[in-house]
Amino acid sequence: MTLEPFGARLRRAMDERGPLCVGIDPHASLLAEWGLDDTVTGLERFSRTVVEAMADRIAVLKPQSAFFERFGSRGVAVLERSVEEARAAGALVVMDAKRGDIGSTMAAYAESFLRKDSPLFSDALTVSPYLGYGSLSPAVALARESGAGLFVLALTSNPEGGEVQHAVRADGRTVGATMLAHLAAENVGEEPLGSFGAVVGATLGDLSTYDLDINGPILAPGIGAQGAAPADLPHVFGSALRNVVPNVSRGVLRHGPDVVALRDAAERFAQQVRAAVETS
Repeated sequence: MTLEPFGARLRRAMDERGPLCVGIDPHASLLAEWGLDDTVTGLERFSRTVVEAMADRIAVLKPQSAFFERFGSRGVAVLERSVEEARAAGALVVMDAKRGDIGSTMAAYAESFLRKDSPLFSDALTVSPYLGYGSLSPAVALARESGAGLFVLALTSNPEGGEVQHAVRADGRTVGATMLAHLAAENVGEEPLGSFGAVVGATLGDLSTYDLDINGPILAPGIGAQGAAPADLPHVFGSALRNVVPNVSRGVLRHGPDVVALRDAAERFAQQVRAAVETS
């Protein structure tokens, strides 16, 4: 069965469930806060609890692959089950793996997460374009074939990112602006939303010098513990606001392991994001 393109599925999920992405980030300190051991057993309890609490009501769940990979094959097995169970409950899964390489290696990364019969098949994958945007071609091609999407690092929230992303090319554009232009080209003519999105930090303040209208989604980390609030979104994203998928992780996850408390925290963020979008 051919999947409907990711952009169309994401647009519908955002309209029906609200534009919020909750991260699944089982790092050791958060496991400890939940009273769990830093083991595969703790990892599985954490991940299954988040999926149980969120997957039937949140538009997007975003597992951070590294926190599962650190446990080896058993951790990856937990990740596989989490992805399968989250998608079965109706959430879209964005795999936060930030893969980036060239040629056959990039193709292999793409097959791991974007091939429909892969155990880790996800609705979208985060990727790094900093070996040149063209290095992502295998992932772009497989995403189109599979009905999946990509989120390309463009203007990230970490302070170190600026030395690359704000660097000015010979044509006068910054590297970050160049990535946004590539994504806009990928999404030309797509309705209701393209499948090739950008990662743009919600903590970056006024981005009016950048063209964020790429006809694709914008994954916006930084809400909650990193300092950005839903009310900041209109100022940061301007006319692209309706296509923004704000990501919150610790701001929701710290309320676990109680399922009701997790749901309530996510709903509060979702309502705040909805209000920011509707009043802008």
